[in-house]
Amino acid sequence: MTYNFNKPIDRGASHCVKIDWMKKIWGRSDLLPLWVADMDFETPPFVLDAIKTRLAHPILGYTCPHEGYYDSIVDWVHRRYGMALRKEEIQFVPGIVPGINTALHALTQKGDKIIVQPPVYHPFRQVIEGTGRRVVNNPLLLKEGRFCIDFAQLNKVIKGCTLLILCNPHNPGGMVWSLEEMQTLAELCAKHGVLVLSDEIHADLTLPPCRHLPFAMAGETAKDLSLTFMAPSKAFNMPGLVASHVLVYNEALRKKLFHYIRYNDLDLGNVFAFLGVEAAYNHGEAWLEQLLAYLQSNIDFVDGYLKGSMPKIKAMRPQASYLVFLDCRELGFATQEALDDFFVDKAGLALNSGALFGVEGTGFMRMNIATPKVVLQQALNQLGKAYHTLN
Repeated sequence: MTYNFNKPIDRGASHCVKIDWMKKIWGRSDLLPLWVADMDFETPPFVLDAIKTRLAHPILGYTCPHEGYYDSIVDWVHRRYGMALRKEEIQFVPGIVPGINTALHALTQKGDKIIVQPPVYHPFRQVIEGTGRRVVNNPLLLKEGRFCIDFAQLNKVIKGCTLLILCNPHNPGGMVWSLEEMQTLAELCAKHGVLVLSDEIHADLTLPPCRHLPFAMAGETAKDLSLTFMAPSKAFNMPGLVASHVLVYNEALRKKLFHYIRYNDLDLGNVFAFLGVEAAYNHGEAWLEQLLAYLQSNIDFVDGYLKGSMPKIKAMRPQASYLVFLDCRELGFATQEALDDFFVDKAGLALNSGALFGVEGTGFMRMNIATPKVVLQQALNQLGKAYHTLN
């Protein structure tokens, strides 16, 4: 089956964050939204069909995970990433960020120091502070257009820390971490007794020829000290189902975390969650292959357009995800606020401010390119007109 990612879809009547929250954030609702990390493509038909089939039953009651749900996860991660899992090593969580919140409560104490590596997905910082833990920053280094882990600095700040949150693949930079990087990280964390919570929600969006390597597959050391959080929500455009899972090999960690989740009644998903995961993983390979090709084409389009018409804005080409971090530092704005205002007031675009991901993101903007090409063309045209008024 051939899927159509060029089809524009009006999301205005669906109460989606991307549209409805623009007024709250920017004070206007006439912007072209390229910010929230969901896609403007139809959720795959096999996921929708699973939901429609369930709706044939007249009762929307409490729903528990079933064998098909577990089997679909086991098969998916084995086929794509070589992970060997047992059902007992899988636990449903109601979203990645709530899952991280739960892990912090279950495995750390108030006042514990938790490492993040900015610029990085901002809810990491928020959930650490919100649970009464302390943020320890180990900023990434920007080298030749790619963010890299600063192991020298990490070695200085890691002492006395309890846990490190790894974004794998990285958001917003789009990097796929190498085996060597993850092995080095694992050895350093093991030396200091630091757990690694690996957020791998963008794993399925790794763009060929790159391949995603789960942190837990970087060796026995990594496997023993890590928690792997995954979900089909990004790759199959179903975040509204709020269906994620955490994979834990270490038995002691697993018992502690899973007990906390179940004791606090966080293990039951909504009535469509388990069916959506099962449908995505059992039937989604061909759809995902076509999606990745379309996303790659959009990335090429953005990169080429900028190089040809707006060379002072440089796209950091992601190795994974549909999020493109735009380096706008050469535009010469004195502050991030001025850069943000340029994109909103001059270009009419709603993008994520780079500073949202930490001060290390100052001078950058994050663009979501998971939209029909005609929308992307309009966005770049608007940006181009604004760009040329600067010169």
